[in-house]
Amino acid sequence: MECMGENIGEDCGVVAIYSKKGADVAPLLVNALFTLQHRGQDAAGIAVSDGKEIRVKKGLGLVNFVFNDGVDAIVGHKGIGHVRYPTEGTTTINDVQPLFDGYGNAIAHNGHIANYCDFMKERGYSFNSSSDSEVFLEHLKNGKSIKRGVKELMEVLEGSFSVVALIDHRMVAFRDSMAIRPLVWGENEEFVCIASETTALDVNNIPFKGDIKGGEFAIVEDGKLSRYQLVAESPFYCIFEYIYFARPDSTINGKTVYLVREEFGRTLADIAPVDADVVVPVPDTSRPAANAFAERLGIPYREGLIKNRYSSRTFIMPTQEMREEAVRLKLNAIQDILRGKRVVLFDDSIVRGTTIEGIVRMVRNAGAREVHLRITCPPIIGPCFRGVNMKTHEELIANLLSVEEMGKVFGVDSISFLPLKELKRSLGLNICAECIGGDYLSKYVEMLAKKKKRAERVRDARIRLMEKVGRR
Repeated sequence: MECMGENIGEDCGVVAIYSKKGADVAPLLVNALFTLQHRGQDAAGIAVSDGKEIRVKKGLGLVNFVFNDGVDAIVGHKGIGHVRYPTEGTTTINDVQPLFDGYGNAIAHNGHIANYCDFMKERGYSFNSSSDSEVFLEHLKNGKSIKRGVKELMEVLEGSFSVVALIDHRMVAFRDSMAIRPLVWGENEEFVCIASETTALDVNNIPFKGDIKGGEFAIVEDGKLSRYQLVAESPFYCIFEYIYFARPDSTINGKTVYLVREEFGRTLADIAPVDADVVVPVPDTSRPAANAFAERLGIPYREGLIKNRYSSRTFIMPTQEMREEAVRLKLNAIQDILRGKRVVLFDDSIVRGTTIEGIVRMVRNAGAREVHLRITCPPIIGPCFRGVNMKTHEELIANLLSVEEMGKVFGVDSISFLPLKELKRSLGLNICAECIGGDYLSKYVEMLAKKKKRAERVRDARIRLMEKVGRR
């Protein structure tokens, strides 16, 4: 199988659990995956070791579908799990994680490796799936020191990775030096757990202890967690974790996501106030920020858009057609809340713009007199090479249009984004803002961005959008 290169791009959820008393961990892994379902709805799986054999169960679909017949046969006291974020193209069972070599090694990876094709070819490794995560399995299964192998990967891989693995039946975890993707850990008298978010600890009553640091390697042996700083940490946390991906009840990198989103809302109220009758969030992730915005300005906060609880997250759907159809299935407006009102419509981010355009139309059709759009993420102008499904310049509406032009396309009376400087101040952490500021963190990724832009038809995409502006 050949390298699929830039077709890959995902942000997923991972978990690893070790039982100090020899209990089967499969039920706890499934519990954890339920709490991480928002991070990936395409596929799910677990791999569990009893020290002699690894048993794997995985499949396409949601967690409750993959494990609907239970996990009684998946025995073992240590294991890993994964939920997968949809990508372009068709997902096959070979792409579903954990990846397993058929012996004593399995891995689950959250992130994206931008140079994995080059690395795999240089080392002579074979491709058995379309997943960049294969680089970890191929490099670490070859009998070398695990720590040395991980350190080599940390020093040469470009992108992002938070990884949990069973290597020669030993449970390990590690995180890239920039700590772009989250990875937390917790422990009690019975279990050690490492996961993408603290919700995976909470559901299993395992107290949160802290974050696996960037450049850090952790291994659990004989019931004891040992941690080693293999390369220096230079954190650039992904801002999308706080804006969109993570659950609001999670704590990552020392910050409670809900409180961070509230601060974004207060800051936006200070710099972009508006006279309005009601603040309406686009459910679900914008709710904390919208509520804080409303409180700051003394405007009533109402749930004017109701979400179908059985719909999927539109941003992480693989095709534009699916995203557009999902808006119609996902949301319905309450006319009695919106009719005749000056509405502040509050959302977390705008990537392609088609979703919010449909929502604004829905609010207008419900009788809103004015629609003012407020967005907690700054305009996104560049593709991501570190794990967020934003692959091209030409699909990013803020790369094609000015803020004023976007307002005309969306059909709103005013539009304001939280500026990058104010976002950084509100969060209080060093962040990766490659997609927002356009300044890439490495020469290799900058080269990929420039190469991609030269190959795209950005001018044509802008012309199509400007024609839409002209019709308004």
